[in-house]
Amino acid sequence: MAQLSDDCFAFGGALMSVEDAQALIAARVPAATGEDIVPLAAARGRVLARDLVAPIPLPPFFNAAVDGWAFRHSDLDAGAPTRLRETGRVPAGHAAALPVGGQEALRVFTGAPMPPGTDTCVMQEDVQRDGDTVLVPPGLKRGANARPAGEDVALGSTALAAGRVLGPAEIGLAAALGQARLAVRPLPRVGVFSTGDELAPPGAPLRAAQTHDSNRFTLLAMLAGLPCVASDLGILPDDAVRTAAALAEAARDHDLLLTSGGVSTGEEDHVRAAIEAGGSLVFWRLAVKPGRPAAMGVLPKAGGDFRAGGTPVVGLPGNPVAAVVCFLHLARPLLLRLAGAADRPLPRYGAVAGFDYRKKAGRREYVRVTLRTEGGATRAEKFPREGAGLLSSLTQSDGFAELPEEVTRVAPGDAVTVLPFAGML
Repeated sequence: MAQLSDDCFAFGGALMSVEDAQALIAARVPAATGEDIVPLAAARGRVLARDLVAPIPLPPFFNAAVDGWAFRHSDLDAGAPTRLRETGRVPAGHAAALPVGGQEALRVFTGAPMPPGTDTCVMQEDVQRDGDTVLVPPGLKRGANARPAGEDVALGSTALAAGRVLGPAEIGLAAALGQARLAVRPLPRVGVFSTGDELAPPGAPLRAAQTHDSNRFTLLAMLAGLPCVASDLGILPDDAVRTAAALAEAARDHDLLLTSGGVSTGEEDHVRAAIEAGGSLVFWRLAVKPGRPAAMGVLPKAGGDFRAGGTPVVGLPGNPVAAVVCFLHLARPLLLRLAGAADRPLPRYGAVAGFDYRKKAGRREYVRVTLRTEGGATRAEKFPREGAGLLSSLTQSDGFAELPEEVTRVAPGDAVTVLPFAGML
């Protein structure tokens, strides 16, 4: 796994834009190294370590795309139906014993090799059959209903590039190319903390002034969809010494640490101080709403010696919606970089605002919206409440409307960009 030094992030600004933070990550986080060789069945969610170059064409041979009859296109009458004599059949998995002659057709089935001499197929639904002859309608183009060898993937081409996160489609393609095992990057180890004496684990009784911890489980659930091994490290108490010790201990065994809470300006916010005291604070505060109190830093892996490599720490805000926003824009790209994955921008699409909203210039805002289709357009309606602590707003909305720094007002009918929750939350 790639290591980070104490000065791998160097930024002088006190308030960082999303783009600056992401550019810093892309420029300064070392690309992942190392390889694991895993069976294809265990490759889902892993990052491909080497280009997969096609060792065979796909499909590997010229084949029928339909159940029907194969013949020579030159035998067809361009303006009238053509009668061809059926001379045999070719099931999938078998080859024709003899080539097809003039005015002849072979019965073929989907995936069967095209018989020698043939170049076109007609679907069985489109012919009239009479004994050992078939009547083929006019209008078929040469090569219709047939798939050339290499139509999907050419021999020697790059079927999958290194850095690709392997999902069902990628694994299916690798299987079709005959790959039983793949070289993948090692999975980064990610530790997740919540912070604060006000938190109790789900299932535990609540003392006075406590709430159940939700952020840790939201973050672990989001990490489950990313290439990593995530560990639940529990709740850090509001104690400076114990917080610093727990973070230092976790840094030795993890490639990335995530915390939520403890990075604001309160007297009981100890995470930022622990990063500053034990390592290097990269920045504190992001120019987004919700989510400004976010911190990033690096802690040494062993004995305070950065030559042994460092572990990045992302301190997320304590409010649930703000924690999600900052995770998506800071922790996610950092983790993908540590995993060796190629850049994977968050999904975005256009919509029409169905709300009126004012904001300050100079910061990016993420407004929770519900989506509906109206007159062929996607209309975004603002969630009626705005608090960054409203967990229900994430379950009752469909995405974030992303309002750039220069925007100060959104009016009904304005074009907006939406980050959908589907696939992210």
